[in-house]
Amino acid sequence: MTTKAPQINLQHQSQISITNRLQKMFMGIVAAVPMTLALPAAALEVQVTPTTPRLGDTLSVIINVDNPDNQSNPNVSVGEKTYPAFPIAPNQYRAFIPTTPLESPGVRRISVAGDGDEKTITVQVRDRKFPVQRINLPPGKAGVEATELELKRVAEFKALQTPEKYWDGPFINPNKGRMSTTYGVRRYYNGKFAKDYYHRGLDYAGAAGSPVVAPAAGRVALVGKVSQGFRVHGNVVGVDHGQGVTSIFMHLSRINVKEGDFVKPGQVIGAVGSTGASTGPHLHWGLYVNGLSVDPTPWRNQVIK
Repeated sequence: MTTKAPQINLQHQSQISITNRLQKMFMGIVAAVPMTLALPAAALEVQVTPTTPRLGDTLSVIINVDNPDNQSNPNVSVGEKTYPAFPIAPNQYRAFIPTTPLESPGVRRISVAGDGDEKTITVQVRDRKFPVQRINLPPGKAGVEATELELKRVAEFKALQTPEKYWDGPFINPNKGRMSTTYGVRRYYNGKFAKDYYHRGLDYAGAAGSPVVAPAAGRVALVGKVSQGFRVHGNVVGVDHGQGVTSIFMHLSRINVKEGDFVKPGQVIGAVGSTGASTGPHLHWGLYVNGLSVDPTPWRNQVIK
C-alpha cells in the first residue's frame, strides 16, 4: 500500500508567518512603551530677558516648573550671589538680576535649581557708554554728610524683598518736568575719577512745588524729613513695589503720604523741592532692584513681568 505524502498549503503557512511577525512587532512596541514613559522630562524651563542686555539693565529670569506639588521656590544664583525667585503664575516663578555701571561687561552664568532639575543659562551683558561730568570743588569745601539714621533707614528700605507683586504694566514718569540728568552719569571731582560713583536714578527739572506721583503701585515704606536728620536725601519718600523692586524720591518740598499707605500709579506722593544735598529744585527718582540701582528707563518703556 502506497502512503500518500501530506499536501502543504503554502498560502496558509504564509499567513501564519505574517501573523507571527506582526505579533512580535506588537509585543516589541508594547514592551518599549514603559521605557519611553519612564524617561525623565525636563522639569525646568528658563527664559532670560532682555536677550541682549547692557550694563544698567535688569535681567528678568522666568522659570517654569512641571511639579505643582513642589512648595519650594527655585534657587537662582550668579557665582556666589543668590537672588530670590517669586511666584508670578501657576508653576511659574521670576527672579530679577540687577546690573550696574560699576560692573564689567561680559558673560553672566545664571544657575537655576529646583523641581529636581538644574540649568545654567549664559547671558552676554554688553558694555555701555555713560556720560561723564567734570566737577571742580573749591579747596577745603566739605560736602554734606549723611547721618547714621539716614543711612540706616535708606539701606533697610532698599533691601526690601516683599513677596507680593504690586506693580502692573509699565512705570510712568513721576514728574512732568524735562529730564535733566540721566541714569549712570560718571564724575571726575577736581580731575580725579570717582570710581564708586554713578548717578543712581533720573533727575527731573520740574518746577518747585510741582506734583510728584507714584510711577507704579506700591506700599509707602519710607518717609524721611530734614528735621529728622535726612541731610543728603532731604525730604524723601520710598515706595515698595514688591518682589525686590523699590523707588525712592528725593529733595521733596512737601510729602503727601505716610508710611504704610498703599499708592496707585499717578497718585500724588509729594512735590518737587530742593531739600537735602541739592543745588536747585528738581526730583531725583531712583529705582532699585534687590538693593542695587538700575536704569528706570526700560521699566518705563515696556512691561517687565
